[in-house]
Amino acid sequence: MSELEIDAVVFDVLGTLVDEPTGIRAGIRELAPSLDDSGIERLLSLWQRHIDREQRRILDGARPYATSEVLDQEAARLVADAAGVDDPADVAALTLSGRRLPPWPDTVAGLARLAERFPLIGLSNASRTALLGLNAHANLRWHQALSAEYARTYKPDPAVYELAVTVSGCPPERLLMVATHAWDLRGAQTLGLRTAYVARPVGDPPAPSDRFDLYADGLVELADQLDKMLPLQ
Repeated sequence: MSELEIDAVVFDVLGTLVDEPTGIRAGIRELAPSLDDSGIERLLSLWQRHIDREQRRILDGARPYATSEVLDQEAARLVADAAGVDDPADVAALTLSGRRLPPWPDTVAGLARLAERFPLIGLSNASRTALLGLNAHANLRWHQALSAEYARTYKPDPAVYELAVTVSGCPPERLLMVATHAWDLRGAQTLGLRTAYVARPVGDPPAPSDRFDLYADGLVELADQLDKMLPLQ
């Protein structure tokens, strides 16, 4: 691994900084309070499968671009139908659960610490409107928050990572992409960004063949590593 020289840090949001499954579970419980845990997990899986499938269809060119808000609305209708709920107000409330996601315990403090040294850029597949709600609900601190909606595609399309390169004004190799999804980091690598994997319970772990620049159990450990590797001048 070559020496790191970092001018800005780019963060994935969903999964890396906020606990997406927990937020959606809470919405499903509000929608159908009589469901047991296994029923909630079944509906959560239905939601997740729909989002993953439709984003892949968009990336493959099988579907025109649609924002994450549209995909969340579709997922909420599927879940409500499966739960036997047809009240439009209930479906709308469930849709919004995709923006009310709790931060991981180290997220807010970790971002604050890293912000003392680097410009921080959020880079999310969430739409602009959804990202605003996510940031406000989880109290995320950014210097810039970028939605994949600006590129009208989804990560891991290189066009999304190019947004961070353009906004930062830095060469890709001086940006550090932080994510809990190995597929996200691989996408960033295709454009030349440096990479840091942060372990989360809901992440996509690295494969044996992956070679990321940093590996950390959380944001505090990531900050510690960067402090040691990149001492203050």
